Amino acid sequence: MSDGSILGMAGATYPSLAMVIDGERVSGGGRRTAPVINPATGEQIGDLPLADAADLDRALETARRGFLVWRDSLPQQRAAVLGGAARLLRERAEEIARIATLEEGKTIAESHGEVMMTAGLFDFYAAECQRIYGRALMRPPGMRSTVTYEPVGPVAAFAPWNFPIGNPGRKLGAPIAAGCSVILKAAEEAPGSALGILQALLDAGLPKEVAQAVFGVPDEVSRHLLASPVIRKLSFTGSTLVGKHLMKLAADDMKRTTMELGGHGPVLVFADADIDRALDTMAAAKWRNAGQVCVSPTRYIVQEDVFERFRDGFAKRALALRVGNGLDPNMQMGPMANPRRPDAMERLIDDAVRRGGRVDAGGSRIANQGFFFAPTVLSEVPPEAAIMNEEPFGPVAIVNPFRTEDQMIAEANRLPYGLAGYLWTGDATRQRTVSRLIETGMLGINTAMIGGADSPFGGVKWSGHGHEDGPEGLRACLVTKVVHEA
Repeated sequence: MSDGSILGMAGATYPSLAMVIDGERVSGGGRRTAPVINPATGEQIGDLPLADAADLDRALETARRGFLVWRDSLPQQRAAVLGGAARLLRERAEEIARIATLEEGKTIAESHGEVMMTAGLFDFYAAECQRIYGRALMRPPGMRSTVTYEPVGPVAAFAPWNFPIGNPGRKLGAPIAAGCSVILKAAEEAPGSALGILQALLDAGLPKEVAQAVFGVPDEVSRHLLASPVIRKLSFTGSTLVGKHLMKLAADDMKRTTMELGGHGPVLVFADADIDRALDTMAAAKWRNAGQVCVSPTRYIVQEDVFERFRDGFAKRALALRVGNGLDPNMQMGPMANPRRPDAMERLIDDAVRRGGRVDAGGSRIANQGFFFAPTVLSEVPPEAAIMNEEPFGPVAIVNPFRTEDQMIAEANRLPYGLAGYLWTGDATRQRTVSRLIETGMLGINTAMIGGADSPFGGVKWSGHGHEDGPEGLRACLVTKVVHEA
């Protein structure tokens, strides 16, 4: 069924929800639904329709038609759509940010920043899609060889809940810039934000066949979409476990994949670092989005000489943090996004303590409603503890002492993950040496800033392959063709 604007409002603060297929809002009709919960209160704020097989088949057929339309679009047309969507996102920033905070929990300031980040990414791709250059190869007279780059085809894009605005923006921006069509399955926990991003693109002139949004039981949706020959690329952000599963499904049809998977961010802090600056910077990065960030700094690998100072300083900052409903502009951290996350925090922290770890701050749930968990600092946690090997994805920092540079590098590289890492040192030689030896896709030296619209975002090892953002994100949606003429 169709009932008008994609962002039709169910109430004053949260939109009515629907899938979007061929430009229509699709809901009702006896479809299954899933509740959307406000993590600050635990109350239901929305009812999300879930796709059945017929919905997914319709989305696939629409994406097939959409690709035929969009692959031949001029770069200037794609740029106009992306640039127009960026302007609309800035105009609608307050509305979209409020929706994101209601359904995911992060502070309103973080949600607003996420809208601005997505607008900036669309602006970048609006320019970059006009720089898809080929090249001519030198050949004898009478011959010509050319290299061209063409859109890969319809993309199945799966986005998680932790960045409910930015993740859908990434999944839509690069394929649209490249000339691909997209079927987006954003997170069922946070659908309203994704619909807001899609609405901006459609309102900016994107043909309705080019981008679809479906929701459903994740395994049902992924199996159905990836079994279709219509889909030529999979883009996934999420856990390593699920990513491996989806790669196996994609391999049956040799679909291209971009995988941004889990991490367990190491932070190497040497005695020659500016400790106060490191504490201020990395504490803020740790508590961002209640630690539910794939690049969150988690394992603090601190040289013995400054270990106690760093541990105590981190605990002090954790205890001073203002935690509450993200809609309150005075709050510095909101709730966790769903009830699974506090359960996981309790399991991991209890295991660490049983194995000899120390709780220096937090360590338990807080508030009598919602999914709040106290900012937590653990120290001297043994390497066999689950939290030292499993991404906690929550507001917990693990601070452990090490003696030598070699020991610190070995600990940073011990796990099979390699998404983001951080290094704090005032020694320029050490910066160069350690940055070469750390096995990670992104490294921040004396900073937590490791991303940007023009900067490739991705990891190595179990943290995935391929990149989003930057020219590399656009290239990931293109295939190379070489033509030889005689």
